[in-house]
Amino acid sequence: VQLVESGGGLVQAGGSLRLSCAASGFTFDDYAIGWFRQAPGKEREGVSCISNNDGTAYYADSVKGRFTISSDNAKNTVYLQMNSLKPEDTAVYYCAALSGFKIRWYHIADEYDYWGQGTQVTVSS
Repeated sequence: VQLVESGGGLVQAGGSLRLSCAASGFTFDDYAIGWFRQAPGKEREGVSCISNNDGTAYYADSVKGRFTISSDNAKNTVYLQMNSLKPEDTAVYYCAALSGFKIRWYHIADEYDYWGQGTQVTVSS
């Protein structure tokens, strides 16, 4: 099983980035993919999640209206489009896979089965 994030980087406030999470080694359609982030000295925070089964998406209040999650099931890849970035969005972003039957717990990091290594997003003011 492998989850590989890409697309992080340094961007000015108000800018955009698109993160990608390429998955392999499991049945993609049976899982949801979530994005979490962790800033230095802070707990890991759920950002967004998408069910690969029916496309239902969930967002944290802090990113609603600015971030969009999408899934390309043909490519086993989930994307997180991040617009209107703020300095407080600075963190390491991780993608993770959640068994579909546990979708009600999409906001709980401990429920996820597999994790990527993370990609750094830095937003300068």
